[in-house]
Amino acid sequence: MSAMSYPVSTAIEPQLAERDRLTTAFRLVLAIPHLILVGGVGVGFAANSSRRDLLSFGGETGLLGSIAFLLAIVSWFTIVFTSEQYTPIRRYTRYYLRWRVRALAYLMLLADVYPPFGDAPYPAAMLLVEPGPTRDRLSVGLRLIFAIPHFIVLFFVLCAWWVTTVVSWFAILITGRYPPALYGFGVGALRWLIRVEAYVLLLVDEYPPFSLS
Repeated sequence: MSAMSYPVSTAIEPQLAERDRLTTAFRLVLAIPHLILVGGVGVGFAANSSRRDLLSFGGETGLLGSIAFLLAIVSWFTIVFTSEQYTPIRRYTRYYLRWRVRALAYLMLLADVYPPFGDAPYPAAMLLVEPGPTRDRLSVGLRLIFAIPHFIVLFFVLCAWWVTTVVSWFAILITGRYPPALYGFGVGALRWLIRVEAYVLLLVDEYPPFSLS
């Protein structure tokens, strides 16, 4: 299944039939090591010092993701003031997102093969086209503001993804098959999420499409 034209895409080898019912039954438990490192799918709520609830999209990114977001702050300054992003930061962020794609595909039942810790071949992969030497400083400077519409829509998309995954969990346990329509939606939700995360982490400047394709 191929994604629409965008510098960041997610390719997944479809696996609808002959699913592993045993690992599916214990998928949340099996995925815990990866959840700790690269996070899961969801929206967390955190309380700040003034006791107001804040909507946090960074609470589901794991330990490596927290580092990636801190490095994105560094990149924000280097791009805004020098139009450059340090190569080691880009490499780390790509590494994190590639791992995250594999882990999320496993967690959300899109694949049965246990994901590797680090880089290795897997049925789910993130593809990235590197940007040109000149970065869009204005877009980077206002990146979080520009991303707000996606945050709002993704909240509902990810909630729906969890619902369809739970339905698919039961379907796999009973029939050994992942319903095709729900599988397609899950793949689309993953693609949308990773495009937005790559945009927020400053890997690309093109605005992500509002699309599951």
